[in-house]
Amino acid sequence: MVSKKEIPAHDHAALLVVDMQIDFCPGGSLAVTGADSIVPTINKYVELFSRSGLPVYATRDWHPAETTHFSQFGGQWPLHCVQGSRGADFHPNLRLPRDVIIVSKGNNPQRDDYSPFQVSDADGMTFLERLRKTGVIHLYLCGLATDYCVKCSALDALQAGFRVTVLTDAVKGVDLTQGDSQRALEAINRAGGEMGDLESFRKGPADTH
Repeated sequence: MVSKKEIPAHDHAALLVVDMQIDFCPGGSLAVTGADSIVPTINKYVELFSRSGLPVYATRDWHPAETTHFSQFGGQWPLHCVQGSRGADFHPNLRLPRDVIIVSKGNNPQRDDYSPFQVSDADGMTFLERLRKTGVIHLYLCGLATDYCVKCSALDALQAGFRVTVLTDAVKGVDLTQGDSQRALEAINRAGGEMGDLESFRKGPADTH
């Protein structure tokens, strides 16, 4: 049983929107069932964080056309989120702020890169370095997919010493095996992560106690 806690409020938080891209939504080449249904809830979180002056990060798969991530080159997944393709675009109804920090992952043809903690940006800065530079200590995660990139991102963040809250009303999973998403949340919980939702967001995330 995954426990939920009221989301604490402080000014060292950041929102991480994971892989809300067209190819992962209904009609895409690797669609997650119901993925588009969480877009309005994610937009509410984006608004809350932006209104509080807190950073919003958004990851995206940004694969080359040939990569060991794809089944035709020995990987697990069908072709998706190829660099510059429409499928790699964010969902058209996703309302990211103008100052969103986009983190591209999966652009190394020899790696899967399920987590932004595994990549560096164009300036050579790792995601971990960027978070620490801006004073973030608590990451709130939403997006796709619960049992893959959300899970890996959350576990990497916990291992790096961040406090982590998964926003359970704003994630969806692949569930290749029934129950994978629930098991992912339980694994995050066991590692020290917390669960939250809009109902538990009783104050803006930057309010102080």
